[in-house]
Amino acid sequence: MLPARRPEEGGTIGREKAAARPSGHGETMSEETIPSRLFKQARVRGSAPAYHVRVAGQWKATSYADYAKQVRTAGKALMALGLDAGQTSCILGFNRPEWVVFDLATMCVGSAPAGIYTTCSPEEVAYIVGHTEAPIVLVENHDQLAKIQQEWSGLPALQYVVLMAGSADVDDERVLTWDAFVAKAESVEDAAFDARMEALEQDALATLIYTSGTTGPPKGVMLSHRNLAWTSNKAIELVNANSGDSSLSYLPLSHIAEQMFSLHVPITVGGCVYFAESIERVPDNLREVQPTLVFGVPRIWEKMYAKILEAGRQTTGLKKKLATWAKGVAANVNGIKNAGGEPGGLLALQYKIAQRLVFSKVKPRIGLNRARICVSGAAPINKEILEFFASLDVLIYEVYGQSEGSGPTTINKPGKARFGTVGPLIDGIEVEIREDDEIVVRGPNVFQGYYKDQAATDEALVDGWLHSGDLGAFDADGFLSITGRKKDIIITAGGKNIAPKNWEGDVKQHEVVGEAVMIGDKRKFLTALISLDPEASADWAAAQGADASTLHENADLIASIQSTIDSVNTRYARVEQVKKFAILPRPLSIDGGELTPTMKVKRSKVSEHFAELIDGLYAE
Repeated sequence: MLPARRPEEGGTIGREKAAARPSGHGETMSEETIPSRLFKQARVRGSAPAYHVRVAGQWKATSYADYAKQVRTAGKALMALGLDAGQTSCILGFNRPEWVVFDLATMCVGSAPAGIYTTCSPEEVAYIVGHTEAPIVLVENHDQLAKIQQEWSGLPALQYVVLMAGSADVDDERVLTWDAFVAKAESVEDAAFDARMEALEQDALATLIYTSGTTGPPKGVMLSHRNLAWTSNKAIELVNANSGDSSLSYLPLSHIAEQMFSLHVPITVGGCVYFAESIERVPDNLREVQPTLVFGVPRIWEKMYAKILEAGRQTTGLKKKLATWAKGVAANVNGIKNAGGEPGGLLALQYKIAQRLVFSKVKPRIGLNRARICVSGAAPINKEILEFFASLDVLIYEVYGQSEGSGPTTINKPGKARFGTVGPLIDGIEVEIREDDEIVVRGPNVFQGYYKDQAATDEALVDGWLHSGDLGAFDADGFLSITGRKKDIIITAGGKNIAPKNWEGDVKQHEVVGEAVMIGDKRKFLTALISLDPEASADWAAAQGADASTLHENADLIASIQSTIDSVNTRYARVEQVKKFAILPRPLSIDGGELTPTMKVKRSKVSEHFAELIDGLYAE
């Protein structure tokens, strides 16, 4: 990392009072690594459950002692296959025990793992495997193996591919089943593995997080052992995590946020992780597990919101009146709690009654009966959704951060939360708002740079400050709001700078809108492309008796979305209002190239793929 220094006095420091620096650089944090914490848990609470998988309809637990043993065995197997300290490995698969075991084993032997999104094409997989020069890759199944096999001839460093458990053997000596892989450990002494562990240094590279690449090829974010250990400690403080906590692992483990919830935080506190069976089974698994810590990207909360709304529409009579009353009580109570207070008097009594009569029945149905902390991150979430869940007595805390900052930078938290913001600073992290409104970050969480990309590193890290590329502002109470992305700013023909994020988020509240993409760079006025949510639009079509395949031409749907846009426009200045829109004939997608694996919109690809449609909006 570049050496940190303070900018000259009189520069861009602290335009907002809330950007005052905490005393972060002077505090002492644990010098342990995540691998060492795992083996510590195995010693002090070895019989406690570390993770669960669903087998034959039952959740089967694996203890911390066995978890550590599995990691040791995998680490020795990696050594037997010739993985040296300082090298890398890659992992391509859905969330499973083998994923985290292989990841931790790689770190244990002084190497750095790199996760790859399962939605990546063979070419995208080959790019990351080739860029890391990984000699060993773990894949989930034969489908993911096929992506490697298609590109293997162009990957000279790749020597072995390991299949996760349950996949049949392949007639290729370079491809190992999981059992054949772990059997390799027998040739390596425990002492050799221990020596690798003992040689780990805090500032050594621990893991690579590849960005989803909204503006070009993905970049490898280099995070050190210190980055991971310090940030997980802070995350634990923020949510008061403890050994009694549990979480459901289902979002991509190649993302730093899911790694925090599935690896670093549970290992540090001795908590327990349940591995979801599949994305499709997440709602069922949530109801079965009832986790205490729940992390979701906005799309997860949006889908849950839509389902609950639909169920609410079918409720009538006294039951509906009772639900409406209870929601009003919970909204008032949680407004008080967010400000640091507790309800009293009549409101406290009403809250107890509402919990007993309504929320004790609703929350188990959506898997949130035991949820202590619910978090939304990775992308902006609409304030109305947070308010809706608060009225169901479910507080969702929005967090802001990036892979380059090891995850969280600011977060709403119990007793200090404000919907529509991403919360106050995390103690120990410095944040400034520069003259162009860019958010810059400094602290023990900031990454070491981009792997094999000094030019990109020099652009992102300037004098120790991480230039996030995000635009934001602090309010008088120190809550940060994200106002847009520097690269997303639209400059109209009239020279007006428009940040599209908030308008797009507001329009997405329409029940069938999946994505809204504002257009207008170098144009006289703003337009928008609307992508329909496949599931919601299919339901809408069925309810209306319409043809789902031609919904983009359906007059009733066009009028409905127009009404939403008209309403949203009233909240914005005239120059920020969208004059025309078009519904896309197909949804934006990862396969189509318009969405990243983390579901972020690639604006340049949208403009390229739908250029003719855009030109039509400006034809007159």
